[in-house]
Amino acid sequence: MANPDSKRRLGLIQRNLQETLGEDRLTKLLDDGQDVRIYWGTATTGKPHIAYFVPISKIADFLEAGCQVTILFADLHGYLDNMKAPWSLLNLRVKYYENVIKAMLQSIGVPLDKLTFIKGTDYQLSREYTLDVYRLSSVVTEHDAKKAGAEVVKQVDHPLLSGLLYPGLQALDEEYLKVDAQFGGVDQRKIFTFAEKYLPALGYAKRIHLMNPMVPGLTGTKMSSSEEDSKIDLCDSPSSLKKKLKKAFCEPGNVTENGILSFTKHVLFPLSRGKPFLIERKEEFGGNKLYDDYESLEKEFGEELVHPGDLKQAVEREINKLLDPIRKQFQSPELKELASKAYPVEPKTKVKKGAKSGASEELSPSRLNIKVGKIVSAEMHPDAETLYLEKIDIGEDVPRTVISGLAGKVELEQLRDRLVVVLCNLKPVKMRGIESQAMLLCAVSEDGTIEPLSPPEGSSPGEVALFEGHSSGEPDAELKPKKKIFEQLQVNLKTSSNGIAQWKDHQLVTKLGPVVAPSLKNASIR
Repeated sequence: MANPDSKRRLGLIQRNLQETLGEDRLTKLLDDGQDVRIYWGTATTGKPHIAYFVPISKIADFLEAGCQVTILFADLHGYLDNMKAPWSLLNLRVKYYENVIKAMLQSIGVPLDKLTFIKGTDYQLSREYTLDVYRLSSVVTEHDAKKAGAEVVKQVDHPLLSGLLYPGLQALDEEYLKVDAQFGGVDQRKIFTFAEKYLPALGYAKRIHLMNPMVPGLTGTKMSSSEEDSKIDLCDSPSSLKKKLKKAFCEPGNVTENGILSFTKHVLFPLSRGKPFLIERKEEFGGNKLYDDYESLEKEFGEELVHPGDLKQAVEREINKLLDPIRKQFQSPELKELASKAYPVEPKTKVKKGAKSGASEELSPSRLNIKVGKIVSAEMHPDAETLYLEKIDIGEDVPRTVISGLAGKVELEQLRDRLVVVLCNLKPVKMRGIESQAMLLCAVSEDGTIEPLSPPEGSSPGEVALFEGHSSGEPDAELKPKKKIFEQLQVNLKTSSNGIAQWKDHQLVTKLGPVVAPSLKNASIR
């Protein structure tokens, strides 16, 4: 029979989790009075950002519940994931991660002596582990390995074999770290079910899996190291923090796609240790308000009783409290040098004087001004049988006139009232006597099939589409024809094997998700 202490410990372990696989086994361990052994692994790739406080706060819960916690710095995994961590930088990035993660734990008062830290290559290159990798490869199908890594391993059109090994190694880590449970984000669910299926095939026990929800970033999508505007770096200055929070997506009444609100739920309230969350505001706007629990804050924000600006100000205050000790620690010359070596800044490609016309100062897709549009009218060009004349609303006062060569390729009825994606900063050009003021972006297959790109459902005209990892640059006011910026970038514009629009594997996304060509995979974009 469950005792009150085991219920308390279970509540702490599962607080704010989205899902637990093997809850019955977890409950039995707690009812038997055992200390649950849990590991959390982090691949040492991009710089950790403030969203790492989400798993860090859960580690604090696990320790309070009496669990034994191991933190794995998965250096080999970082290399296998499409070489996100170059081999030459593996050791430097592990050292950086170790310093950052320990600084984060200390900033929330977690004693480091209660944790075990281990590096993946400390045991993953052993004879026994390597033999188990071969044993696993003899029973795992290519289909299952690819499916398991679909949400975690970087997806490209021609994947390397290393990406297929990734899920198997993560499964074997559970056995070699001798744990009862693995903790991670819900995006790893397929790897967790993969482990539950295949570890018993090698004679090893099935483990428990604890999953956090995916917390939205500041743009409303996943917080990512590669998307500068979606994340807050752990060493960002107070002024930089204020600027990013000011730009952050925090729509009045929106409690679902709200990274600011989610951060209070998954980090600030769990770490408050019972201290109320303070919203500060002037008396004429209702005065200060204290919230004892997240549910009360969410309810009032959803009812628009809490203004986004007041919420941002409160979150800014609390984030600064978390970051201050980390900022101070990383001001040391040793850690500054480590950061610069682990994450060397690549110089931008510049054009030498006298370079041929058409070369660009910096060839980045951020120079393209791409927006969501809605076709309000579409008809045949009066003077050309192969051209359509469209009016497209892109959130400006007047719809733009766009001439496209889609006649005979796409039916007019398929275009009318359709949401599309438009390149807005090409120089206007006359086509058979009518000026075209933008370009309708389409996927084009090798056999000539054409399909306009589609923004996420629910998009509105004028919403901006950016390439992940290239969202910080400003688009050109106008792309000069002589420099051929778009022509050079277009070579690497294509749809992935999943139909997602991308440039060199950087997905084209709006605040609601990726831009796609629903039926054309591995096609060029023109």
